[in-house]
Amino acid sequence: MATDDLMTRALDSLGDDEASVEVIHLLTDLADVPAPLAIAEVAELLDLSPHTLRYYERAGLVEVPRDGNGYRVYDKEAVRRLVFLTRMRLSGMPMRDLQHYVSLVDAGEETVPERLDMLIEHRDTIRRRIRELTLSLTATEYKIATYGGSTGPDVRS
Repeated sequence: MATDDLMTRALDSLGDDEASVEVIHLLTDLADVPAPLAIAEVAELLDLSPHTLRYYERAGLVEVPRDGNGYRVYDKEAVRRLVFLTRMRLSGMPMRDLQHYVSLVDAGEETVPERLDMLIEHRDTIRRRIRELTLSLTATEYKIATYGGSTGPDVRS
């Protein structure tokens, strides 16, 4: 199941409501995903390139053990972390902040307050970007209407 499938499943469960913790559980529910996974399987599942997965590993964002032949072996925890990392990257979190966040996670429970502060700050940044994108969407809808096109939330291309 690719990330698009995971996102579709999660977004369909939202309807018109705001995202909830349950939606994130859907994204990280890997019960039907066999483990361990090879890099190509994880790349397909998350719609990432193997190069990106190797980059995340080199950047210290995820640790991936190797099998007896030296191939990467991704367990469910590594995939869950990668789901989180990809959501954070998509939301605009810089790599240096992700690296700092992961180092805090790896340092243990005593870093929870700092992690919480980071995520609250990032949430505020995301909310600001959503407002900016909403304004951009409105401007685009206005221009489409100016040219005689149909606009609105239910209009598909």
